[in-house]
Amino acid sequence: MSAPAQPATSQIGFVDAQRVEEAPSLIAPKWTTWSAQTLAQQGGPMRVRVVAARLPFLSEQFVGKRLAQMQADGLVTRAGDRHGAPYQLSGFGNALSSVHRALSDWSHAHLPLDKVAGAERVEDAVRRLHLRRSTAVIQVLDAGGPMRFVHIAEQAGLDNGFTRQRLIRLQLDGLVTRTGPRHGDPYVLTAAGRALGPVYAAVEHWSNPVAAPRPAPVPVAAATRTHTGIPLGSDGIRTSAALRRSTAAPSSLFSHAPEPQLRVPTAVATQSASSRGW
Repeated sequence: MSAPAQPATSQIGFVDAQRVEEAPSLIAPKWTTWSAQTLAQQGGPMRVRVVAARLPFLSEQFVGKRLAQMQADGLVTRAGDRHGAPYQLSGFGNALSSVHRALSDWSHAHLPLDKVAGAERVEDAVRRLHLRRSTAVIQVLDAGGPMRFVHIAEQAGLDNGFTRQRLIRLQLDGLVTRTGPRHGDPYVLTAAGRALGPVYAAVEHWSNPVAAPRPAPVPVAAATRTHTGIPLGSDGIRTSAALRRSTAAPSSLFSHAPEPQLRVPTAVATQSASSRGW
């Protein structure tokens, strides 16, 4: 038998798991948060070349593609259809500030990261949260942990193999742990996992069409969703060097002061596509 159900320790159990996982998919692509933060700092329209100048570790071509995709997703608008027209955050994009702040606060309190730029911290947090059906697993453990994986699968409505994969990933991300070293020992949420309630609530509120109206997606022929790892090829060396020397880390949407050292961890910058399982 599974362990007796315990009262939920936070608002984790009250959020719409599907909404919480689908909404971050709009901001999960690598460098989306950096672009949104740059536009927020400006507070007005910016041309692609100007945004790229603020993000010297990215090519202007890549920035243009990322902004085009953000327009298709309703996060930014463009002042006209002419070539070179500037971009600015939409109301939906501006409302991201509460989500970014919740992610940043949670990361600062619970994740043992080195000193990294604020936008990179947010992107790392999103990576840990938006995997399909991971929220359901966390909700089950929040309501009834400790629990063996077969009972987690049963409660979450998942097959055993998929549940095992999710638990392995959640362990690697520091959200779930085992109560002992033996095979078959029950799983339980870590402190970071138990603290996800405010983050989930912020994401759900942002994605709620009543609380935060979202403009209709704009079809953009040139926009193609890229993998989370930026395909810069040999530009990787240029990217790392620029990240080390850049002082333009976007930070205006965060409740914390700018980090003194702007650095994207090598594992994040060069292996994001292969290690994140998106």
